[in-house]
Amino acid sequence: MTSQTISSIAISGEITLNLHSLNNEGGEGNQIVTRQLTIVDKNGEEHTVNGISGDMFKHIHAGHLVNLAKEKSEQLPLCRNCQEFNANRLSDGRELGERFKTPKETKDREVVDAIIDTCVIDDLHGVLITSIGSTNKNVPRKSVMEFAWTVGIPGKTNTESYLHAKFVPDPTDVRGEAGNSGQNLFHRPANHGVYAFVCSLDAYRIGYNDITRKYVEADSVDRQERYKAAVQSLISTFLNPRGAMTSSQKPHITDFKGVVSVSSRSLPAPTISPLNDDYREQIDKISQELNKLEPDAIRTMRFENLGELAEILVEIAGYEPYELG
Repeated sequence: MTSQTISSIAISGEITLNLHSLNNEGGEGNQIVTRQLTIVDKNGEEHTVNGISGDMFKHIHAGHLVNLAKEKSEQLPLCRNCQEFNANRLSDGRELGERFKTPKETKDREVVDAIIDTCVIDDLHGVLITSIGSTNKNVPRKSVMEFAWTVGIPGKTNTESYLHAKFVPDPTDVRGEAGNSGQNLFHRPANHGVYAFVCSLDAYRIGYNDITRKYVEADSVDRQERYKAAVQSLISTFLNPRGAMTSSQKPHITDFKGVVSVSSRSLPAPTISPLNDDYREQIDKISQELNKLEPDAIRTMRFENLGELAEILVEIAGYEPYELG
């Protein structure tokens, strides 16, 4: 690649997780139920496998991004809700209500400008504004970051259940069990296996108003810093996946291999699900064909472990986000 710019990034890989419970469907009695999905392979056969929602990895990435933004508050502004890691973000309308005194007369393009200007989380992770002040108003900001379901590869995942007991000083004292104060037994799942992971980052859309088709020009919108923070938080997501039950079942990540594809033009960085055995060869083939249309537009980099992935992401974090003309 001749230009040190990044339009989009895609990661496709096989991640091996052991003894984790990052995502669950709830509980039945004293049994916590692990999340399972039904998928169809390329041969049309159905499989029921373990899964981790893309919402979970998006949540993990957002948490690392919030912490980084607090360290660099001058370059990476946060709205008040994001400073508290409140999932409502700007959608509750309070903060925008202070900015727009006549919401009914406010144009959607002005709202999107304000979203991007006010908060790096709302810019990168998207938000649906449902009100401004006390006025109902629906304005979407599409996410720059996208995470697919992390899906167990058929035949390579499984779940076991373990009995846990809550410690009480006197186990014979069962009074107050309705208030969860006595001795309780419950079952927790511990999942293991090889999972197909897919995510993407559209760097060119950082700070970009999709309605006006222009970048927001404001001192608070440092596209370079936002792009670097997005990639750095992505590295942190793999190093420290803070999902469900990690206080006592932090995942053992024993392997992560795959391919990072990057694009320096308007062509999207290609990705194929690692549910296919030949996904890396397919991505390489697609990249070769796309480069016939736009020479040197696509670059692919394979990684065989988490260390090599970190090396690749650290390198491309130093690039500049592509800017549409």
